[in-house]
Amino acid sequence: MEHHRYFIIYKPFGILSQFSAEGGKEGLGSLFEFPKEVYPVGRLDADSEGLLILTNDKSLNSRLLHPQQKHWRTYFVQVDGAITSEALKKLEQGVTIKINKKEYHTRPSVASLLSSEPMLPERNPPIRFRKEIPTSWLSLSLQEGKNRQVRRMTAAVGFPTLRLVRVRIEALSIDGMLSGEVKELNREELFMQLKMQPEEKRKNSFRAGKRK
Repeated sequence: MEHHRYFIIYKPFGILSQFSAEGGKEGLGSLFEFPKEVYPVGRLDADSEGLLILTNDKSLNSRLLHPQQKHWRTYFVQVDGAITSEALKKLEQGVTIKINKKEYHTRPSVASLLSSEPMLPERNPPIRFRKEIPTSWLSLSLQEGKNRQVRRMTAAVGFPTLRLVRVRIEALSIDGMLSGEVKELNREELFMQLKMQPEEKRKNSFRAGKRK
């Protein structure tokens, strides 16, 4: 049986979700020497931060990213301006954005205003502060992950994203981690926090159900 390994990283701002540098930006290989055959599950844009899973378990990649597999992804989002309850309601109900030049209506989400700035590592470089324009922090949870979706959604309701941090996938969290920090998790711990059954247990459950 192939030995699967599982890592999570708090991806810093400005780092690509790949191992090699490109276009003047560093890749994940500049932060940690990951084992051979380990690759990111999904991606975060260079200007986004937070939770990224890396593994050599290809089944996890397909199960987490398949459109029919709905996993909650939670982001802390700093937006330009004092966001309104009306804008939050629109985010929750779904908004129309452009994906590959085509209109797409987002699925219902969970959006709420954070009462204070979340405890996150400082971004490097920091967001440019403008005294005359307030900013807001919100929590936004989605069950889909289109290209630059969160940024497109907040822009669609009139509040452009300034800083974007993915903090959680289901119960798997970067809480307490430093920017650039890497942790290796065992298989049972990772799957439990993702609220998923390992593939072999899922198959056994299916076979047992068929025998009944």
